[in-house]
Amino acid sequence: MIKRITYDLTYDIRHKVMWPNKSIDFIKVEGDEDADHFGYFIEDKLVSVISVFKTGNTHQFRKFATLENYQKQGIGSKLLTYVLSSYDGEIWCNARIEKIRFYEKYGMRQTDQSFAKGGKEYIIMKKS
Repeated sequence: MIKRITYDLTYDIRHKVMWPNKSIDFIKVEGDEDADHFGYFIEDKLVSVISVFKTGNTHQFRKFATLENYQKQGIGSKLLTYVLSSYDGEIWCNARIEKIRFYEKYGMRQTDQSFAKGGKEYIIMKKS
């Protein structure tokens, strides 16, 4: 089940999945308090999270993560589909290079903007 959650509930999964070797502060995002946050629950257990930050009619989803034991079961796909269908206007993300094909399945397209952070390569992907 997908539910809206508070930003602090995203921190544990963000940390475990995305940056386990960094401090917890590394996964916090400026503006978390004002963003929309969604979680996928199995029974009462939060197993996947995604956060959406709005600027005008543009939305960026960030910190999309699913606990390792729940990956490759379609949970993240359901959560992303929910988010993509919930917002009008442009939506974009900073996609890790190895995840480009995953996001292309949802109609997102690569831009010519890329960068590196924490030793990982990213490309900005968008969907209108």
